[in-house]
Amino acid sequence: MIERNGKFYWYVTVEHQEIKGKSIGVAVADSPIGPFKDARGSAIITNDMTTGYTQISWDDIDPTVYIDDDGQAYLFWGNTQCYYARLKENMIELDSPIMPVELPRFTEASWIHKRGEWYYLSYASEFPEKICYAMSKDINGPWEYKGILSEIAGNSNTNHQAIIEFQGAWYFIYHNGGVNHDGGSYRRSVCIDRLYYNEDGTMKRIQMTSEGIY
Repeated sequence: MIERNGKFYWYVTVEHQEIKGKSIGVAVADSPIGPFKDARGSAIITNDMTTGYTQISWDDIDPTVYIDDDGQAYLFWGNTQCYYARLKENMIELDSPIMPVELPRFTEASWIHKRGEWYYLSYASEFPEKICYAMSKDINGPWEYKGILSEIAGNSNTNHQAIIEFQGAWYFIYHNGGVNHDGGSYRRSVCIDRLYYNEDGTMKRIQMTSEGIY
């Protein structure tokens, strides 16, 4: 979800009723807690738009959205293949062709953030999922793979992340299966731990904790 011009735009994975496979829709609201309504009346990304890259029907999932310093918005998403496209200022139409991002060991759950002159593209990798990341000085790449950011989370085959700055500190938000021990990958528990950077801009490997932050 992201705010623009007083509106909140929420990008979600949906099952398309007419076109086989997963699609990406966008909802809009005046508040981040809703109520939300369909912003387009149709999906912004459908499976038939990406069949040139992979033949699976679930590659159009896990959308994330980012507005760059110059005001240009971008949508990133994908499974087994990472994609991105520019968005128009209205946030509900593409403003470029769909472009592939070549990332090693990419599975899903891409996330974009920026710190200083560096862009960071983190993502879930392989299965069970670790979190890996790449860096670039241009959001259009090329991206340089930097390795594992977070190891496999306890009692969960999946691990999807968000990275945010709040009051001058950086935080790594993810999930594990730690609360409901019988739920595993399907009863996910939201977690948050601190994230730190090295002097060269690379991110230090996350230390997952039972306590979280205080």
